[in-house]
Amino acid sequence: MRLTPLDIQNHRFSRRLRGVDPLEVEGFLQLISEDYEVLVRQRDAQAEQLRVLESRVEDLSRNEKLLQETIVTAKALSDDLKKTALKESEVMIAQAEVKAEKLLEASHRRAARLAEDIREMKALRTRLADALRETLQTHLALVDTLTEVDAADPLQDRVAYLAPRSSSREA
Repeated sequence: MRLTPLDIQNHRFSRRLRGVDPLEVEGFLQLISEDYEVLVRQRDAQAEQLRVLESRVEDLSRNEKLLQETIVTAKALSDDLKKTALKESEVMIAQAEVKAEKLLEASHRRAARLAEDIREMKALRTRLADALRETLQTHLALVDTLTEVDAADPLQDRVAYLAPRSSSREA
């Protein structure tokens, strides 16, 4: 059975004929009772502190477990994000390559059209130069013919000279 400080204080010894000094016993019991009370209070305080610390350890253990789970989840999420980013970058690169190929193909088609246009323009220039040369040769032949006619018939010259003027006046 456990004794309390009050039990020690209230305990009375039976008296015998040749017993101990009652005042000394009571003083000693008082000292023991006070020391015992201090020890009980310290024990109770330490027990309370132990409960608080155990509760804190339990909270910290739960927090540690939660943090570990969070770290695992964050790592998995990070890995998923990396994989997703990698896939997205691969898709973007593939799309960019397709777009570049389309642009390259379009530029090749445009270059081919421009080359064809240049060939057509050169051919047109050649045809125009030939037509102009032919027209010039025709006109030179006419000038030569007119010069020969003028040299051979001075009267005709005057009629030819007057005829266009009168016809332009009539018009």
